[in-house]
Amino acid sequence: MSGALAAALGGAAGAVAFAGIIIILIRYFLSHNRTIQRSSESNSSDTSVQEEQNVELAMGAGASYVPDSQRTRIFTLEELNVATKNFSNVNLIGYGMFGEVNKGLLEDGMVVAIKRRPSAPSQDFFEEVCYLSSIRHRNLVRLLGYCQENDLQMLVYEYVPNGSVSTHLYGAGQMSNGRLEFKHRLSVAHGAAKGMAHLHSLNPPLVHMNFKTTNVLVDEDFIPKVADAGLRSLLNRINGASPSSRITTDDLFLDPEVKETGRFSLKSDVYSFGIFLVELVSGREAISDQRLIEWAQNYGEASDISAIIDRRMVSNFTSEGIREFLRLITWCLNPLSERRPPMNYVEMELHRIREKELRMTTVMGEGTTTVTLGSQLFRSS
Repeated sequence: MSGALAAALGGAAGAVAFAGIIIILIRYFLSHNRTIQRSSESNSSDTSVQEEQNVELAMGAGASYVPDSQRTRIFTLEELNVATKNFSNVNLIGYGMFGEVNKGLLEDGMVVAIKRRPSAPSQDFFEEVCYLSSIRHRNLVRLLGYCQENDLQMLVYEYVPNGSVSTHLYGAGQMSNGRLEFKHRLSVAHGAAKGMAHLHSLNPPLVHMNFKTTNVLVDEDFIPKVADAGLRSLLNRINGASPSSRITTDDLFLDPEVKETGRFSLKSDVYSFGIFLVELVSGREAISDQRLIEWAQNYGEASDISAIIDRRMVSNFTSEGIREFLRLITWCLNPLSERRPPMNYVEMELHRIREKELRMTTVMGEGTTTVTLGSQLFRSS
């Protein structure tokens, strides 16, 4: 009996060992195939080597996030030099918080915006870019990838061809009168609010920290896209500085509470969004007419709305829609942050105002409209 029992136990142990070997072999081949697939999908052998080195660096540093080749693209300095003709001044399209911004054309035909600054390679930069490039939304400018070579740090974004909303409102080359109608401005406001609400819905929420009209871009279909999301936090992390070290007290988009405490919050983004709405409805730059902000904060039902709204909006809007828009602005600009609405509410309210405005200004039969046109607000008595 004891011999039979021993034989049975030995056979069972052998079966378990054999099964274990099979599992190990399966895992090896699956892992090997994934490695081959990643290599075949990369754009060049140099990029593959660089990605492997960055993964090793991240794992060695105990990072919890490693790059996803489908989300974060690693560009070489050589290909970005080719894309921008060695960063020629002809392709220089502006300056921002991160440094110079250049327009570039990649070999695959994609047009990109490249932000660059002098800085040594940084693990914090690598990790932060991997995170920010994973954030995708129709109303956010997409971060495609990065490059860290020759003591340069570069961020590569999708190129948004129609410029910033600020240019269309009060800059050179203003948009056509058709684009200046109130319902178009509501569409821009609603789209920007959706992008911001998405940032605030992340876990943990992402505070923009630098929202302003110049950071709302529009594409060829005039769809708004919020730019520079997370850029201030990236710079704070890689520079080892606190957010307050980059605060300029003359920035009218900055929440007064942030100026006092140096701490950003979701509600400080809401305040900045309120200033954006002021510029959107007035067509004026807040810094050139600071009375606009005070007027908006003190708006009441008895206020003369013709004092603030852009006179280029000469038709197809209702005084009711404008007043609802102004009430929302006043709420966003409340001096006390806890009394401001959350961004998801701002988005829903803008959607409601826009849908209502579209219905009420739709031309009905016989060429009449359902309401009195807003242009009558500017007629002399």
